[in-house]
Amino acid sequence: MTPNIARVALPVPLDKQFDYLIKPDQFPAVGGRVQVPFGRQQLVGIVMAITQHSDFPVAQLKPLGKVLDTAPLWSPALFKLLGWASSYYQYPLGDTLANAMPALLRKGREASPAALKMWQLTETGHDQPLAALKRAPRQAQALNALRAGSLSHEALLADDISAATLKTLQGKGWISELEQQPVGVDWGKNYALGEEKPRLNDEQALAIASVNANPDFACYLLEGVTGSGKTEVYLNLLEPVLASGRQALILVPEIGLTPQTINRFRRRFNVPLVTIHSGLNDSERLAAWLAGRDNQAGIIIGTRSALFTPLANLGIIIVDEEHDGSYKQQDSLRYHARDLAVMRAREENVPIILGSATPALETLHNATSGKYHYLRLTRRAGVAQNARHGVLDVKGLYLEAGLSAPLIARMRQHLAEGNQVMLFLNRRGYSPAVICHECGWLAECKRCDAYYTFHQQSGELRCHHCATQRPMPRQCGNCGSTQLHAVGVGTEQLEQQLATLFPDYKTVRIDRDSTRRKGSLENYLEAIRRGEYQILIGTQMLAKGHHFPDVTLVSLIDVDSALFSNDFRASERLAQLFIQVAGRAGRASKPGEVLLQTHHPEHSLLQALLYKGYDHFATDALRERKQAWLPPYTYLALIRAEANDSAQVEQFLQQIRGIFSASPVFDQDTLVMGPNPAPLARRAGRYRWQLLLQAPSRKVLHQLLSIAKPAIALLPLAKKIRWSIDVEPQDLT
Repeated sequence: MTPNIARVALPVPLDKQFDYLIKPDQFPAVGGRVQVPFGRQQLVGIVMAITQHSDFPVAQLKPLGKVLDTAPLWSPALFKLLGWASSYYQYPLGDTLANAMPALLRKGREASPAALKMWQLTETGHDQPLAALKRAPRQAQALNALRAGSLSHEALLADDISAATLKTLQGKGWISELEQQPVGVDWGKNYALGEEKPRLNDEQALAIASVNANPDFACYLLEGVTGSGKTEVYLNLLEPVLASGRQALILVPEIGLTPQTINRFRRRFNVPLVTIHSGLNDSERLAAWLAGRDNQAGIIIGTRSALFTPLANLGIIIVDEEHDGSYKQQDSLRYHARDLAVMRAREENVPIILGSATPALETLHNATSGKYHYLRLTRRAGVAQNARHGVLDVKGLYLEAGLSAPLIARMRQHLAEGNQVMLFLNRRGYSPAVICHECGWLAECKRCDAYYTFHQQSGELRCHHCATQRPMPRQCGNCGSTQLHAVGVGTEQLEQQLATLFPDYKTVRIDRDSTRRKGSLENYLEAIRRGEYQILIGTQMLAKGHHFPDVTLVSLIDVDSALFSNDFRASERLAQLFIQVAGRAGRASKPGEVLLQTHHPEHSLLQALLYKGYDHFATDALRERKQAWLPPYTYLALIRAEANDSAQVEQFLQQIRGIFSASPVFDQDTLVMGPNPAPLARRAGRYRWQLLLQAPSRKVLHQLLSIAKPAIALLPLAKKIRWSIDVEPQDLT
């Protein structure tokens, strides 16, 4: 009898699958997990096929260890998409599948909901008089709540009854713990709208009707100016989907946008909603993943990794702020969530909406060429008016922590009228450099080609590239002088200066340093909406997606560095940032004003944005991209390599260049540029080089990569150097 063999994809950096013998009493599923021996380890892998043939003698095959799943983890459509992603982004299949699983599933945890931890009263607990617990009100509260029946641990915690209180009651013998399997709910039967819908304008109604006319796969670009009511369009599109019992997947770029978005959807729909983002612990992430798979959640809102959540009955996908750079994964599986979302919608045969006020040029090209349906919202919803734009030429002006006198005067006027002011500065810390006034020495990270950033609050110098920290030195590292000065302005310094300039107004700083604690961002945002803070300082976390009706003045403090970048996408990012930040002003009935401080007011990009808008900029930028033979008119792959020896890295990439040039599909329309040192040539002690491959079509690009990758892996230096392939890179640094 021919034995059954399982072909397994394992989370190892190898482009191959491994054969294992299936024991007679084992029944693994294709697409399910198995635990197998691999060298001295036990690894969790995914069964890709069950066959009777192997390239190796049966006697050499090891038997399967433990079968963890008797059913596939993913639907056939999602499983196929993951295989496609592995091939498209040139990443090992086993690692790709592992990336698509919650961490606990990668460790072998059962793929079913955990039993609920429940509490119930004992006979002794029933007999306790509550009046005797006047000095222990929480214990009395817990006993009173449990007299109506057993309750889950989470439900009691939600009523402000602490785990310590429950442990005390258990120690007294008044309550006991039990486990209960969670009961599934058919949320479709209880579907209802939770609030009255606002009246739509004609553009919103047309966009909704266009999508609802075709329930099958189609990709729609919803371009709407900031404040035009894109979220209201999303809510209306979800209504027929949820009413029919199908699920909705909504991707948002950052966790900072999630709380406000969640509240909008929860108020509107009486259906279970789960979130998936980096702020969840492993158990919470697994619970959300299972809720989607088992149809226990009607709406799933999450950041890019939520794309891989299996959904029992998917009806629609929405990608909000589709242009945002955070949708591109920058390490391991370097996928773009927006592009994979389009592929998933096609595989699942459901519509997908890409929403943005500033669409990515690739998306805009697809819409204008007819590949995507193009929907537009050109005016703000309700009574909100477009903000007035202005530019402040700061050449020759004295700047107080980056603030010019004309800007300070405008701030005073807006604040005196009872409004809020937002200042945007995309630079954390107190200052981006520390210099010696005597000899010009600069505090530079010893592990990176970058300067330390001074953080005054902690008294530290920090490298924002390798996370190295050191105390602020008292003396120059070169000449011993104590004349050390902070150079440049960061959000900390701006906050300190504003406290001096505006002592009667409260200032809040929103950046990664000030929002590290869980829940702190949500608390700050709610306090801003209540009017507790009048001056808001923010990095990109505050720039998009938030609705602050009392903000009437927005200013970008310093954008000059982005005007002269060597990255061809820099102008696109600046244009998007400007429009997104400007969109925070005048979102309610109050008129808004946007001021841009610059030393280059005559710059063509700023002139186009200020007076002609994003559409005009995008049209010109696409024309330039076509003339320069850049994406979306060509296709790129970036090969990065790094090691402790710079010469070895350069040699390795020269060898890769030779492999590409010798490929049978390499022709005159294909270019290989480099190898060159990366813009940040040394990071964390390792020298970084890169090679850029440019092809006229996706087909040619992937033929080149597929042929070259096995040959690259055989190079002797490939095992000594850390290297990666980034298909369609968004960041060339």
